[in-house]
Amino acid sequence: MTDHLPTPRGRLTAGKDLSSLTWLRVGGPAEWLFQPADADDLSDFLKALDPEVPVFPMGVGSNLIVRDGGMPGVVVKLGRPFMDISVEGDTVTAGAAALDARLARTAADAGIDLTFLRTIPGSLGGALRMNAGCYGSYVADHFVSAEVILRDGTPVTLTADDITFAYRQTDIPEGATIVSVTLRGSGEDSLVLHTRMEEQLAKRDATQPTKSLTAGSTFRNPAGFSSTGRADDTHDLKAWKVIDDAGMRGATLGGAQMSEMHSNFLVNKGGATAADLEGLGEEVRKRVFQSQGIELVWEIMRVGTPGGTTE
Repeated sequence: MTDHLPTPRGRLTAGKDLSSLTWLRVGGPAEWLFQPADADDLSDFLKALDPEVPVFPMGVGSNLIVRDGGMPGVVVKLGRPFMDISVEGDTVTAGAAALDARLARTAADAGIDLTFLRTIPGSLGGALRMNAGCYGSYVADHFVSAEVILRDGTPVTLTADDITFAYRQTDIPEGATIVSVTLRGSGEDSLVLHTRMEEQLAKRDATQPTKSLTAGSTFRNPAGFSSTGRADDTHDLKAWKVIDDAGMRGATLGGAQMSEMHSNFLVNKGGATAADLEGLGEEVRKRVFQSQGIELVWEIMRVGTPGGTTE
């Protein structure tokens, strides 16, 4: 165990079970879970923390497999103090713990189009880190700036010039915690925006296993871009299509399954371990490569230690 941690104003919990904090409901404990009182608390804690101790900023666990052995070091989880949302002109600034769906609704109330975030599971910090997107829009298209605290506790402001955005990834430094994000959207009638989001939700719920224990899309699209939602959208290099072509729709391992409803969704059917889920995903990758020569890339983040120990 890591001893002699700094004493923060926020909550520091030893051995916190992380399975309850991930949407897939799997994973071992965090050696330490830190829920900072505010940004200054987080900065002071990281400045005083031994630089050898690993730090992992965790969002709401919507796109995450924590392995069964848990997480060594400190897992940082932002809570209520990091959920505020404010609107100024055509920009929306929100704490990194604010849910994407809530941000989209708040922006729509103000006549600002960030509707693409409505159907993306998770919080804004995670959406920025992975450049989340759908319907042809990505965080990168709307990004203005972010307040970030580096692993050594230094607070910095990052603009679009400081971040390289790519499909489902950015180069935000490892161990850095995103504190808040400012996005810009175009102006549109509020009712039109809310109607659009309701239509998007209905389409999502009709095609994805939203009532199951999942973590969203399992693999990135080999095409290198998200579904556009348009009638002329092509499917040849969609992850679900190549998984289907490999005969892996509905495939199971232990309590894990590739969803019958949408084959790019890993599902915990009940009692799955992280090893079941990751193992099934790796089998899918193997079968797709063998059958089509395509190497699927994980979209779900997998972290932590396999097995039963963090030592």
